[in-house]
Amino acid sequence: MANDRYYNRELSWLLFNSRILEEARDRQNLLFERLKFLSITASNLDEFFMVRVASLKDMIHGGYKGTDIAGMTAEEQFEAVQQKTHTMVDMQYSTYKRSLLKDLKADGLYIISEFSELTAEENKYLEDYFNDNVYPVLTPMAFDSSRPFPLILNKSLNIAALLRRKKAEAGGKKQKDELEFAMVQVPKVLRRVIELPARQKENGSVLRVAVLLEDLIEFNIERLFSNYDVIATSAFRIMRDADFELDEDEIDDLLEEISKQLKKRRRGDVIRLEISDKADRRLIKILKKELWIEEEDIYYIDGPLDLTFLMSVYSLPGFDELRDKKYVPRQIPELMNDDDIFTNIRKQDIFLHHPYESFDPVVNFVKEAAADENVLAIKQTLYRVSSTSPIIAALEAAAANGKQVTVLVELKARFDEENNIIWAKRLEKAGCHVIYGLRGLKTHSKITLVVRREDDGIRRYVHLGTGNYNDSTAKLYTDCGIMTADPRIGEDATAVFNMLSGYSEPDHWNELLVAPIWLRKWLIKKIERETEFARNGRPASIVAKMNSLCDKEVIDALYEASKAGVRIQLIIRGICCLRAGVPGLSDNISVHSIVGRYLEHARIMRFENGGDVLYYMGSADWMPRNLDRRVEIVFPLLSEDNKARAQHILDVQLADNLKAHIMMPDGTYDKADLRGKKKICAQETFMNEAAERESRYIKDNSTEGKRVFIPMEAGE
Repeated sequence: MANDRYYNRELSWLLFNSRILEEARDRQNLLFERLKFLSITASNLDEFFMVRVASLKDMIHGGYKGTDIAGMTAEEQFEAVQQKTHTMVDMQYSTYKRSLLKDLKADGLYIISEFSELTAEENKYLEDYFNDNVYPVLTPMAFDSSRPFPLILNKSLNIAALLRRKKAEAGGKKQKDELEFAMVQVPKVLRRVIELPARQKENGSVLRVAVLLEDLIEFNIERLFSNYDVIATSAFRIMRDADFELDEDEIDDLLEEISKQLKKRRRGDVIRLEISDKADRRLIKILKKELWIEEEDIYYIDGPLDLTFLMSVYSLPGFDELRDKKYVPRQIPELMNDDDIFTNIRKQDIFLHHPYESFDPVVNFVKEAAADENVLAIKQTLYRVSSTSPIIAALEAAAANGKQVTVLVELKARFDEENNIIWAKRLEKAGCHVIYGLRGLKTHSKITLVVRREDDGIRRYVHLGTGNYNDSTAKLYTDCGIMTADPRIGEDATAVFNMLSGYSEPDHWNELLVAPIWLRKWLIKKIERETEFARNGRPASIVAKMNSLCDKEVIDALYEASKAGVRIQLIIRGICCLRAGVPGLSDNISVHSIVGRYLEHARIMRFENGGDVLYYMGSADWMPRNLDRRVEIVFPLLSEDNKARAQHILDVQLADNLKAHIMMPDGTYDKADLRGKKKICAQETFMNEAAERESRYIKDNSTEGKRVFIPMEAGE
């Protein structure tokens, strides 16, 4: 088990998913929001198995005997993960069956799994629906001496069947031991949640009724095997190892090699089997043999497999009173005028806080640059983008307009590889210069550089952010960024792209901190500097917000700072291998984790610096992969307004007592005690403030001079 100094990374991640599960169980949340949280836990668990659990199994099979930061071998980690995960899955389904299903029915939606509960009218509706929409799409697949075991797609939902040939077809032969296996994949092209005509209740209210597609197929499965008796059926689902290693020193064409690896991913080793807990043991025996899977990797499920279907329930029309009120990202006052975006950026560095404030300015930054006759070049890094990205369209337009367009498309962005290959080819076709990432590194930085010819010479405009250039996730993830015309940052931005596109390594940086060469050393030095300040009786503190913390060197530096008296407040959404509040080790360290309607994704750092406070934001978490194996950028906040914005974000998140979970010395998390305290939800506060900033400007848009950010009281 984890030692006194560090907590295991995989178990820490499971604790994070448990915090999301707590939100699904929390009746203070609206019902459909609870469905969403439960769906997220299932989606998270899928990716965890495909990558992290698969990696543990690879280490075990490879005979690796090393230990992790917490002193655990791969075998010990795997056993602990399996134990915790089985418990978590049981809790997921207990939450679904004992709580959510009942509450849904009470609020007007009845999800039926037992078809005996259907009325005659509903049975007729489903019979027609199956005949017209489902049956033509299904493909039954047999398994015998002439037909190999079917390829089971990763994460696909399937129905397995044990069959026995009917007597007339069997020619009167004895049928003992003549069971045959077959299966059918539940089509992804059809909606999984099928709504039936609503029922009228005795009190006059309406009860909406729905069934799941796999239940409808299983109910009608005899129609797929007309010459057989169906002895047993069960839905099942598998997870495959979705990770792959690239020996980039041996690769001539990265794009071609990743395309090959994506095809191999379809046949990755099976690492998890989900099947009904009522499944026939003979079915399970066949699946275990053909999928090469051990009993410990089987999850027996009491309910519908793959709870991500709950997002489809969440999206059903109606039920608005059971969801959080829709929030529309607000306009940014600094841009609410008739000036073009470049004029506005020249006035001042512009702070962006998504999704409370609109992501449109980031898109418009590229769009206006593409159309502006004075813009000479646009350079951008892309890690993950949406399927209908307006930024891609703007870059294509820029190339068509004769701009010099350079785009680094990171082909190794996990689970976005295929999408990014398509975008890379499309951008190349449009005339953009496309870089496929760097050998041995992932480019995770978020930076756009626009080079513009102006009356007083060439000027560089830069956008730097903590999140991806993805207009879809920008509505769901909390991120920060700045747009600036500061010449020092512009010069650094040029150096970044020269480094990415060629072999140029700058001698120094004016303002930016870049991984993997410079960032780690800088971060350790900053922490050690606070330690020295504390020892010398000068103001010393660290506040840092990030997604994950698991770098041993950084954690050790934080422990030393804590022992010296540095107050350290960490806001960490997910993985945290540091142990907070341990006497004699981390007395002065606290860890907060916020789980709310938006995914916390921003990275912000504040160093007291002996009284001359420094603020930074960036793309990097404090993990070995970010500090050593990725191109990351951390950037300073230079204007007083933007420093005030960052400080306010940190203050409000540390004051959150509704959605924040606080780490205990044993590594577990508890919510704050609300007795006698004012309730504060950071995300709601930021939504209210963004609306207030916008409305203040609309009410008084004649204000002249520099607009100063006026923070509202937390919770106002």
